[in-house]
Amino acid sequence: MTTTSAPRIAVVGAGPGGLVCARVLQEHGIAVTVHDADASRTARGQGGSLDMQPDTGQQALRAAGLLEDFLAQARPEGRQMRLVGRDGRILFDALPPASDPTGGNPEIDRGRLRALLLDSLTPGTVRWGHKLTHVEPLGDGTHRLHFTDGTSAEADLVVGADGAWSRVRALLSDATPVYTGVTFVEAGLDDVDRRHPRLAELTGDGTMMALDDNQGFVAQRNSGGHVRVYVGMRTDEHWHRAAGLDLTDTAAVREALLAEFTGWSPDLLAFITGAATGYTNRPLYALPVPHTWASTPGLTLLGDAAHLMSPFSGMGANLAMLDGADLARALVDHPTVDQAITAYEKALLPRSVEAAEGAAEGIDSAFAPDSAAQALAHMTQRH
Repeated sequence: MTTTSAPRIAVVGAGPGGLVCARVLQEHGIAVTVHDADASRTARGQGGSLDMQPDTGQQALRAAGLLEDFLAQARPEGRQMRLVGRDGRILFDALPPASDPTGGNPEIDRGRLRALLLDSLTPGTVRWGHKLTHVEPLGDGTHRLHFTDGTSAEADLVVGADGAWSRVRALLSDATPVYTGVTFVEAGLDDVDRRHPRLAELTGDGTMMALDDNQGFVAQRNSGGHVRVYVGMRTDEHWHRAAGLDLTDTAAVREALLAEFTGWSPDLLAFITGAATGYTNRPLYALPVPHTWASTPGLTLLGDAAHLMSPFSGMGANLAMLDGADLARALVDHPTVDQAITAYEKALLPRSVEAAEGAAEGIDSAFAPDSAAQALAHMTQRH
């Protein structure tokens, strides 16, 4: 970038994509500020495990100069993929090739990945407790960001990395996320190898899926002896309201889930009854495909703010990180912010459409009347 004065760059959201963007910019001597709604880096859990794919997530980490640090913390064994029938029998089991020490797409816990990225930034880069209320255009391509704590900041470029319900996106697009028809109820098992050896064995070292007739279980091994469980079902977005269910009533949620999964193996039902962390209702949403917008001076999007999709693509975090790296690289390589935005969005939009279409197909096949057969055919073909 060859502007006479350094542009003021504000990234909204300290997720993987926003942090990669900030890291690559700083590696090239460009100042950036990241604003995040969380009160601190430890204010909440960061979710499950992610596989970093060579041509997206790993490519972004390489651009950030962090690939070796990532590989030192990753879990190659986490790439094990297992399919189980509703009767508890293992139908398919695939391990990473022994010849590939990374397993192709090694896994890392979201929390560890976020810590790796945060620790790579200049101290003070992230402004915690900055929950965005709205972005005010100032008429000259610059914008003022307003936060709930009463403070504000002006920027020559605002990067919306603020997730599914992005407030930055509202200035570029009228699109809003739409319910996919599938809800996950998340639970967790701690100290699983000692307290739940049968479930630990069934899960393996990576991800176990049991899918049948619009329902399913996804169990994912995390580090520290933790297994994260997603109990999935194709259902009404507000299924719990129709059932008169209080989601804070752990016992009632447990009984409701067991009733939904009548006839499933006792081993699989134990993922519900053995949960030590309570239950979190997570309806899955996606943005319309394609999601496009007119290139606008001083504004752009990355990650879920740009292309929210179901987790059945495996691409969400990977694409967000590649978005962040590509945007930063465009800002380095082009003489003006507007030229950088145009070049970045030209690459972003086509690949996000392809991934989002794949994600929509993935969730539709995973939660279908014949999902067990579809999943087995897909895994056999893929591996």
